[in-house]
Amino acid sequence: MEDHNDTVSTDFVLLGLWSEFSHLTVLICFVLLVYSVAVMANVVLICLIWLDTRLHVPMYFLLSQLSLIDLALISTSVPKMVTDFFSGKRTISQVGCGAQIFFSLTLGIAECLLLTFMAFDRYVAICRPLRYPSIVSHKACTRMVMGSWVGGAVTSLAHTAYAMHFPTCRPREVPHFLCEVMALLKLTCEDISAYVQSVVVSSFLVVLIPLSLILTSYALIFLAVFRMNSPEGRNKAMATCSSHLCVVSLYFGPAILVYMQPGSSRTPKLNQSLFMFNAILTPMLNPLIYSLRNKDVMAAVRSTCGHHLPKLAGSFPSLSRAWRT
Repeated sequence: MEDHNDTVSTDFVLLGLWSEFSHLTVLICFVLLVYSVAVMANVVLICLIWLDTRLHVPMYFLLSQLSLIDLALISTSVPKMVTDFFSGKRTISQVGCGAQIFFSLTLGIAECLLLTFMAFDRYVAICRPLRYPSIVSHKACTRMVMGSWVGGAVTSLAHTAYAMHFPTCRPREVPHFLCEVMALLKLTCEDISAYVQSVVVSSFLVVLIPLSLILTSYALIFLAVFRMNSPEGRNKAMATCSSHLCVVSLYFGPAILVYMQPGSSRTPKLNQSLFMFNAILTPMLNPLIYSLRNKDVMAAVRSTCGHHLPKLAGSFPSLSRAWRT
């Protein structure tokens, strides 16, 4: 019994999403609906890019990787949160907590870097169109994706290992719906002011520097677009850029508010709201923004549906008659 108690005492307790909220069941059901839409939308977008040869270009290859990251990011928190709510068990082991921190940070940083590379891709396509095939080659795209994943993993590993080594005071209750660095540090028994400052510094490197590069790229893009003589080319470039800028705003805004303020760990409700937007809502919105505002993707949807629906309808007489009608 004593060994069992020692084992249990090493676990953390996730207090969940806004535990004092009176209609928590409705909120959890909403989160589950968002998760379902996010999974479906990202899987469909990945499959479209993979199946339609017209989308076998660098921009859509990078977009498919963004969908993959979004799919993994939302899956690091929502399944555990929903399972905890309906089962009534909110504990998470120390290893599980460290794993959740590692994967959420890895995916978050990888998305920052990938969005930067996507901005670079648009810059070369619009401002250096003749050199685009040589600069943004398949090998270059592969390196961009690998750089995003490796950069995210290395930075995340350092933060996870350092944050998890701090001794924690009881009760080991994390005021969050997932294990997150700033929320976990609230439980430590030591002075963490120096480490919090290091988080701000590293956030400057992985958030503000990529954001600065993105804004610089789009400043040059807008100058090039305004000099275009073709209204059609100008509209197409602006449509693509506006989708990416919208995604950048949705992602970088909450990230800056969470990690660029030294006192953010003292506002758990604000952190939960920002994380819910960043790690749950954004992965659902990203594929919708790129799909609904992109003519190539919508054409791929119509082409795929037009190719497969008649075959499906032919398998069922009633559906076949409906299709012919």
